[in-house]
Amino acid sequence: VSIFSRHRTLMNIFDKAPHVHKEAFVAPSASLIGDVEVGQGSSIWYGCVLRGDANNVQVGSGTNIQDNSVVHVAKSNLTGKVFPTIIGDNVTVGHSAVLQGCTVEDEAFVGMGATLLDGVVVEKHGMVAAGALVRQNTRIPCGEVWGGNPAKFLRKLTDEEIAFIAESAANYSNLAKAHAVENAKPLEKIDFEKVLRKKVAYQDEEHDSMLSGTREVPPELALNSYYISICSVSLAVYV
Repeated sequence: VSIFSRHRTLMNIFDKAPHVHKEAFVAPSASLIGDVEVGQGSSIWYGCVLRGDANNVQVGSGTNIQDNSVVHVAKSNLTGKVFPTIIGDNVTVGHSAVLQGCTVEDEAFVGMGATLLDGVVVEKHGMVAAGALVRQNTRIPCGEVWGGNPAKFLRKLTDEEIAFIAESAANYSNLAKAHAVENAKPLEKIDFEKVLRKKVAYQDEEHDSMLSGTREVPPELALNSYYISICSVSLAVYV
């Protein structure tokens, strides 16, 4: 019995629809809902949720939102001010971060598990340390590292650390291209490559063992000419 997932990577809500640049990567298990925009070369990784139902979420170019992060906006809060979430270009947002109604400027860095609340602004080349909780309306100036709960100024960034922020964004942009290629493969190609890997592994093991007797070949490795020809035709269509 075939079971189909009802998960929708891109989902409209009300009259709003996500807009993703054709050269951006959105992992199949991510969820982009409503008024969400993702720019060129950006990557939204596995398990992320970007929900733009009450306001808009903007992600610039070359930015990476890493696995299991949540980006959201608030419909209302105690101050009465409602903010979109705006993430600039070449930003790195670490695994399992939570961004709510905040602004992260170009080439800033948000560490793993950090939480940014309504009205927070992280200026260009600002860094939020892993696990930090940045309270409402806090501004993190350019070139500073903030950490803790609640987050406070820790120190200035070094020139090497500032350079690392841009390098991190570029590395994730390149890595996303490999993931995009793998995720785009048709099922026929995936199954064929799986069988070939098993066959190669079996042959290597057989060679290394130097057994004199005859070994039984597992059924899934017995590639007959008909199966190979069918797979070859399928691959020719998709490659």
